[in-house]
Amino acid sequence: MRVLLFTGKGGVGKTTAAAATATLAANRGLKTLVLSTDGAHSLADAVGVPLGGEPTEIDGGLYGQQVDAQRRFEQTWREVQDYLVTLLDRAGVDRMEAEELTVLPGAEEVLALLEVRRQIDEGPWDLLVVDCAPTAETLRLLALPEALTWYMDRVFPVERRVVRALRPVLHRAGGISLPQDSVFDAVTRLHAELGRVRSVLTDPAVTSVRLVLTPESVVLAEARRTLTSLSLYGYRVDGVVANRVFPAGGDDAWRAGWVAAQAEVLAEVEASFAGLPVYRSPYRAGEPVGLSELAAFAAEAYGDADPFALPPAGDLMTVEREGNDRFTLVLPLPLADRRDLELVRRGDEIVVTVGPHRRVLSLPSVLRRCTVDGAALVDGALRVDFVPDPAQWMHT
Repeated sequence: MRVLLFTGKGGVGKTTAAAATATLAANRGLKTLVLSTDGAHSLADAVGVPLGGEPTEIDGGLYGQQVDAQRRFEQTWREVQDYLVTLLDRAGVDRMEAEELTVLPGAEEVLALLEVRRQIDEGPWDLLVVDCAPTAETLRLLALPEALTWYMDRVFPVERRVVRALRPVLHRAGGISLPQDSVFDAVTRLHAELGRVRSVLTDPAVTSVRLVLTPESVVLAEARRTLTSLSLYGYRVDGVVANRVFPAGGDDAWRAGWVAAQAEVLAEVEASFAGLPVYRSPYRAGEPVGLSELAAFAAEAYGDADPFALPPAGDLMTVEREGNDRFTLVLPLPLADRRDLELVRRGDEIVVTVGPHRRVLSLPSVLRRCTVDGAALVDGALRVDFVPDPAQWMHT
């Protein structure tokens, strides 16, 4: 299966680009599902067919789905919520209010990932096109599995042991209800499912992300930051769709002004995303709604290119070795600004922060026995130098 994620700033035509790409794939004989994780759910409007929480056939080989967050919540988180509601009920909180208070923060993002995993594991698709939420929500969505892994590895086992030890004591003391093992098991299952979806979404042989933008400076600035953040989290970008490009020609001074302004931004787009294809979609006379319009959108944007090809393979994090006395950890961070970059060593981990986004990376075993000897941002990659720590190196 091939998985293709679309994201971009709100209002740039992200859903249209995703639906058009899925339409093109189906027309080429690929059994395709286009799935919306965007809470706004405009996918049904784009394809002109009502969609629900299960795949609905739109046309031969083309299916659409909009994630039903409430239904997936009932299936996944109900046991944990029931426990929390019981606690609030004992505290005198109205049960309906308690249910509202115990909705999982970020539930829509979590449940969207679970539905993606289900379709990857169980669906009969050749291609899964995911119409993601606007970029800020998408970055939270894609960072979630690794963040939960950090919690599960370090905090969760301690919490579980403490609760097991205190449960009989507190129950005898005052009937205080602590979570049963089934509650912890529900969290463990959630972690396992999210780990599975991250492994697929970061697999360069399966998944890539496509950025959608319009030729505007503010939009381009966000797309540049998104490329950096996606690289930080280990996701591979395979191209850019530049939407609503004014065609040149004619004597209209107003349009000529737009064409000139967009040409400057498009030149910056090409320079910013050098090495990645930039697909251009012209500003259309009408809104591209329905399969015929979406097919025309895709034909004009992609031309003779193969929009389903995987980007060139390459490691997203590597370790370079110079003899026995120097190692360099290399983490690609294209377009990163050194002023937004922060690096901290914490035990066997390094914490990399780029603007508002942070990732905790476990160091390879050889680097755990080293000390940091400097770091620099060079040609779009963070390079962290390590030298062996004699106190630890001699024991191996």
